[in-house]
Amino acid sequence: METYRREQEQPAVADDPQARALLRTAFEKTARWQSDFKGFTADLIVNVNGKELKGSVTVKGPREVTVNIPDAEMQKWAEGQIGMIAVHRGPRTFEESDGKYTLTLEQDGHPLGPKLLIHGDGMHSFYRIKDDRITQINRKMAHPGMPPFAFTINVEDSALTQDYKYITTRYTVYYYSPQDGKLSNVESFSDTHARVASSDLPASRRVISFENGEVVVRSLTFSNHKML
Repeated sequence: METYRREQEQPAVADDPQARALLRTAFEKTARWQSDFKGFTADLIVNVNGKELKGSVTVKGPREVTVNIPDAEMQKWAEGQIGMIAVHRGPRTFEESDGKYTLTLEQDGHPLGPKLLIHGDGMHSFYRIKDDRITQINRKMAHPGMPPFAFTINVEDSALTQDYKYITTRYTVYYYSPQDGKLSNVESFSDTHARVASSDLPASRRVISFENGEVVVRSLTFSNHKML
């Protein structure tokens, strides 16, 4: 799953204080890097269906990820994945994130929790929240010159950090057409983490997907982390 940009629009609905409180609690219980986080370096192993390359990575922020391995395609994939990790782990406030949008709630009895709608982000986003955790994320995307697509992320497992914050360890992404509902791909993610100083840094990521008629397994393994 690639990173994305959300545009703020002015919605025509009133904000629901219950929805805002529910999402704020989930946001504040999610692990992120500390506010003075400068980045890290690590040794890196990239493996794609058994083809393994060793190199290094430097992470300074979501758009400042440099992977050094001798394969341009594998490097691009690794930088995209690590950039996505940095987006999700990066320090930010609730007001800088979903808190800047209008929020409403629908109680529909779903096993993953009530439906929390994000109005005005340009993606028709809605979440589900249960036990102070976001359990599902839904978005619809449209880019000029490209067919629209949508995705649903189901968060399946999380771990508690030393700071008693939740960090996701396993989730699945379903990509489909918002026009006919046809499923185009499924990606299954498994993550582990390493505590370095006061940050929980990536230790490994495995991604299983279906591409061009075959199941593809890719992995990242980080070691020898050093804070910048």
